[in-house]
Amino acid sequence: MKILVLGAGRMGSVVAYDLLRSPGVRGVVLADARREALRAVQQRLRNARLRVQRLEAEDSRGVLAALRAADAAVCALPYRYNEALTRIAIEAGTHLCDLGGSHELVARQQRLDPAARRCGVTILPDCGLAPGLTSVIVAHGVRLFRHVARVAIYTGGLPQRPRPPLNYQLFFSPEGLLNEYAEPVRVLRAGRLVEVEPLSEVEEIHFRGFGPLEAFNTSGGSSTLVETYRGRVRDLTEKTIRYRGHCAQLQALRALGFFAAEPIKLNGQRIVPRRVLETLLERTIGNEVPDVLFLRVVLWGQTQRGRRCVVYELIDRYDWRHKMTAMMRTTAFPASIAAQWLAQGKLPAGVQRPEVALPAEAFLQELAWRGLRVRRRWQRGEW
Repeated sequence: MKILVLGAGRMGSVVAYDLLRSPGVRGVVLADARREALRAVQQRLRNARLRVQRLEAEDSRGVLAALRAADAAVCALPYRYNEALTRIAIEAGTHLCDLGGSHELVARQQRLDPAARRCGVTILPDCGLAPGLTSVIVAHGVRLFRHVARVAIYTGGLPQRPRPPLNYQLFFSPEGLLNEYAEPVRVLRAGRLVEVEPLSEVEEIHFRGFGPLEAFNTSGGSSTLVETYRGRVRDLTEKTIRYRGHCAQLQALRALGFFAAEPIKLNGQRIVPRRVLETLLERTIGNEVPDVLFLRVVLWGQTQRGRRCVVYELIDRYDWRHKMTAMMRTTAFPASIAAQWLAQGKLPAGVQRPEVALPAEAFLQELAWRGLRVRRRWQRGEW
């Protein structure tokens, strides 16, 4: 298998790392517009099967040629590129997965399903952590019940020690982060797909060995789950985990206008507040620090033994040996697994959903082989 990775940033570099240690991958091409990023990854991984290529994402001809030379590709670029790359991948006849980030963009990708099927190409959006890993876990859990009443998804990557001013660390692109905080949140309520406000419905959440944390509504994580399980699940929510007080700080920034995507005039110049905030976040909290990743997926429903609740849980920490954040591992490893299955022709053609296309049990076994063991426990549960 020869696999193309578009983007040599936090996630793309770890996708490349995992591909290179996986049996059957004979070559990885890592493409990025930044020479220094490519050089840094090449020096860190030091693998003869890795080739780097300077490539602009907007260079459609260059991207087309790179895709045609690969069996499958992973887009680890900011989510705004996903739709255009989907179109090019279909033209190239090359399977593609990405990390998601915007349900609106995923909806546009899904409209390309007929074209992908005609070309025998598989496009798999949402192959990161949430959506991605959490989507597969939900699919695994739903099969354990005769009827599912409620699904609650919680994820969050945090510095192991709270860091002011936001008690947070930037573990992926600021553009993707602010999209989660600013865009409408899609949930299932009483079987209906509705939108709720981001940064709302704050609740306290606990993990053994850690102090009280908070969880609140954010956009993107539920993605296609609300469509896949509409009519089959009564309530479905996805919330982000942070240290207590973080949500209130973000609400203040939103109230001050820092989430606005429309330009404003300042000293005769037009600036976009949201771009300013992204830049400030990168400068102030963009340095890599040891992190911890929390994941919990809870399903309540009816089994043959009555009303029960199943809890899936994963806690992962910074990898000191390889200098990888837990967020990198839990986002990049799922994408690497999906890309390898794409290259092997294991998934059906068309624009697919991870909760539908990815075999859940085999997927979780692949993650366990990589040290990410999702634990499951049953308990009596009401809803």
